[in-house]
Amino acid sequence: MTRVMPKPENHTSASDRRSAIVVGGGVIGTTTALALQRTGWTVTLVEAEDTPRAASWGNAGHIATEQAEPIASPAMVRGFAKRLFCRGGALALPPREIATWLPFSLRLLKAARPARYERSHQALAALLAQAMPAWQRHVAALGEPDLLRPDGHVVLWETPESAARGLANWQAADTGTTRFRSLTEAELHDWRARVRAPIAGGIRFEGSGQIADPTRLAETTTTRLLADGGTRLIARVAAVGDGEVHLTDHRPLSADQIIVTAGVASAALLRPFGLKVPIIAERGYHLQTGPDVDWPADLPPVVFEDRSMIVTRFAGGLRAASIVEFARAEAKPDPAKWNRLRHHIAALGLPIGEDAKPWMGARPTLPDYLPAIGKVPGTRGVSYAFGHNHLGLTLAPITGELVAAMVAGESTPVPTSPFELQRFR
Repeated sequence: MTRVMPKPENHTSASDRRSAIVVGGGVIGTTTALALQRTGWTVTLVEAEDTPRAASWGNAGHIATEQAEPIASPAMVRGFAKRLFCRGGALALPPREIATWLPFSLRLLKAARPARYERSHQALAALLAQAMPAWQRHVAALGEPDLLRPDGHVVLWETPESAARGLANWQAADTGTTRFRSLTEAELHDWRARVRAPIAGGIRFEGSGQIADPTRLAETTTTRLLADGGTRLIARVAAVGDGEVHLTDHRPLSADQIIVTAGVASAALLRPFGLKVPIIAERGYHLQTGPDVDWPADLPPVVFEDRSMIVTRFAGGLRAASIVEFARAEAKPDPAKWNRLRHHIAALGLPIGEDAKPWMGARPTLPDYLPAIGKVPGTRGVSYAFGHNHLGLTLAPITGELVAAMVAGESTPVPTSPFELQRFR
């Protein structure tokens, strides 16, 4: 049950309050709307659908502060072939979608060149360093501190070779503000008793975390927005102008600031401004049980790294998530991806049966695996925040704080210049 908390004090008079329209109702949009509202803005959130379907609510729920290195990296390029779905990995490049993923992949290769990768790495690491403190502030402001479980996560390997290789990779990686240690023999024994596959080794991260219940997070943010005087409008946006939004039903909306947080759809909305947005729908799949499942509620997220799969226990059930599929957002889901998940689930002996609910959603991803955060040049009141790929949930609160400071003309917690779309000119 979502609790409606008392409204926070706001000493700005109604006549002095600035207005903002946030276009897009995923976790970036809703969190940005709340960040604006907390700093004195009158906010309208425009969502395309009443039921949350975005990748924001279907992901692993993992606050991935350890992923300080962008995925577009020299290491990724070297291991590309091994990651392909056709070779047992999680990276799917459907032949029928080649017109979509080939141009994107070529840009990704350019972004992975060492010099550009190092710049991206520095920018992402600085942003991720602020992620967990921002989440703590966010859930405290929501009045729901238990939504955040900053209890770390576990990575497991199933062979001595993969354990040695995986440990060495993590020891050489930049894990940002997180730290990890090898699992004790007692901890390994517990995992061996819990899963069917052999467990050869593992590590436990500290400083990362998870969301306890994505459904409650979505409901709580909406409730808070409305309780504090915001407006939520279910409608589709046809176009965005300087200080105005045009809906597909021809209703015009106006505000002092327009913030585009529409994921993959942001590219079409920003195209009239001359901005290049080489975004792709990086589609992920999951299977989830109901709440009554034989899996301890206090276990942190666990990554079965040999299978590129993460398993998370939520209040609403146990979720197994995987797959990186480059395709159009509107392309039909591929049942083979859920079948691959079922294969892994069966091999591990996880309590996720045939009645588990399947889901597919699109992560909005840019070639350098950095988000897009900035102002539209030549406008007085159009900004954007989208393209967070695998880190949308992780970076949502700090992104909201960045946008709120940026549109108010204040200094931001970290520079936004590395995330501006002008980098793709």
